Amino acid sequence: MIITRTPYRISFFGGGTDFPQWYENYGGSVISTAINHYSYIVLKKLPKIFSYNYRVRYVKREECKFISQIQHPVVRNVLTYKKVNEPLDITHFGDLPARTGIGSSSSFTVGFLNALTCLQGKYIGKRALAAEAIYVEQKLLKESVGSQDQVAAAFGGFNKIDFNLNGSFVCNNINLSYKNLRQFKSWLQFFFTGISRDSNIIEKTKIKNIHKNKEIFSEINNITIEAEKIFSRNKKNIFFELGELLDYQWTVKKKLSSKVSTNNIDIIYQKAKKNGAVGGKICGAGNGGFFIFITPPKFHEKVRRSIGLSSVPIDFDLTGSQLIYNTYQ
Repeated sequence: MIITRTPYRISFFGGGTDFPQWYENYGGSVISTAINHYSYIVLKKLPKIFSYNYRVRYVKREECKFISQIQHPVVRNVLTYKKVNEPLDITHFGDLPARTGIGSSSSFTVGFLNALTCLQGKYIGKRALAAEAIYVEQKLLKESVGSQDQVAAAFGGFNKIDFNLNGSFVCNNINLSYKNLRQFKSWLQFFFTGISRDSNIIEKTKIKNIHKNKEIFSEINNITIEAEKIFSRNKKNIFFELGELLDYQWTVKKKLSSKVSTNNIDIIYQKAKKNGAVGGKICGAGNGGFFIFITPPKFHEKVRRSIGLSSVPIDFDLTGSQLIYNTYQ
C-alpha cells in the first residue's frame, strides 16, 4: 500500500496571472501558502481475483475492467499517461470539501502522480512533480486552470511563485521571520461559505477575456509586486498594510468576471470589514468556497459572530506532497 499526503493552498495575491494564456505573454507572479489540510491518496495493488481491474473510490465508487471505462478524468488520464497495466485499488480522502477555491483538484492530481511514480519504483522531485501535474491538467485534460495550485501542492510552504514567458516557474519562500510568520497566521481567518462551485466555468470566462482585461491583470500583477515589498520589509505591524492591499485586490479581482462574487458574498464581506477585518477575498476562482480575511486577533470573535459562517483553523504546511506510507519498498 502507498499513501501520499498533499496540502491544499490559499492564494493571497496574483491569482489570474498564473494562467499560461497570460504569463506566456506578460509573465506573472502569485503569493500563496500551502495549509495544513490535505488530500490523501491510498494506492493498493488489486489481487486478480475480482471481476474488475480498477476500483476507484472518491465521492463515487467505480469498478471497471478497463482504464478507458473509468469516469474520473484525472485517474483515467493519468493511468493512461503513466502506462499502468496492473490492477489497482485507488481511494481518495479530503480534509475539506472539493470545489471550494483551495486547489483541491490540483492537490489530487499532484498526490496521485506522486503515488503512481512511487508504485513504479521511481523518484520524482517537487519541481518535476508540479510540472507534470500542470501538463496533465492543462494539456491532457484541457482544463481552464492556472499553474499556481500544482506548484503550491508539490512544494508546500509560504511562497512567491514567478511564471516566465517560456512557461517555466520559480518558487521561492517569502522572506518573513518566524515571529512575523506566526503573527501573520494569527491574523488570518478562514470561513466556509457552504457553497461548492465549478471553477472551470468561472475561469473560462476570465481566460476568454484576458486580452480585453489586460489593464486589470496588469494591476493584479502590480499588487503582487507591492505585497512582496511589504513582506520583504519584515517589520512589525505590516499586517494592516497587507490587509488593505488584499481589500484593494478584491475590488480589482471582481472586475475580471461577474461570476467572481454574488450579492450574498458582498454582504458577508462588508459585514466582516465593519466588524474588524482589514481585508479579505474569496479563495480561488470566486462565487463560493472559502473566505480568507486578515483581521487583528482582538476582532476575530466579533467578525465570526457577525457573518455567521463556519470557521476552520489553519496553519501553514511547509512540506508539500509527501509519501507517508509505502509497503512496496
